[in-house]
Amino acid sequence: MSFTVNLQQRIQQLKKAKADIPKVLTKVARDATIRAVEAATEATPPTVGDLRGTNTRSGELKQHWITDSKTEPKMAGNSVETELCNNLDYSSYVNDGHRMDRHFVPGLYINEESGLLEYDPSADVGIVVGTKTKYVKGKFMADKGKQVYEHTVLSELDKQVQELME
Repeated sequence: MSFTVNLQQRIQQLKKAKADIPKVLTKVARDATIRAVEAATEATPPTVGDLRGTNTRSGELKQHWITDSKTEPKMAGNSVETELCNNLDYSSYVNDGHRMDRHFVPGLYINEESGLLEYDPSADVGIVVGTKTKYVKGKFMADKGKQVYEHTVLSELDKQVQELME
């Protein structure tokens, strides 16, 4: 008789847990996406003490992880969807790495009076620019965000399932 009572209680727990699954998945997805955005932002230049390179001082690339990502989950059938995004044109180059080639820039010249590099698109001059660096390694910010997402989902789901089964 005791076995039947325990089994009935367990069945009731499982039915209640089944009803709570969409809510749990939504909460876990939201929290995991927020952690992924934080990790991607943290890995994005400029990092602490590193202000080298073009466009790293503005912080615009960092800010776009927050504004472009969709942390509020949407239910699509049996799945929950969120997005880790950075829509800046050059974000993929910083993330994945890129080649650096020497190339001619029309209108770019060194002002003889000031000695400064200037740009005038209507000028009939130009110079070849480039670097000694042939390839710039990627920072893999999105991959770091995905790793944090996966880790957070697994750990949070374990906690939530334990709470549902108590």
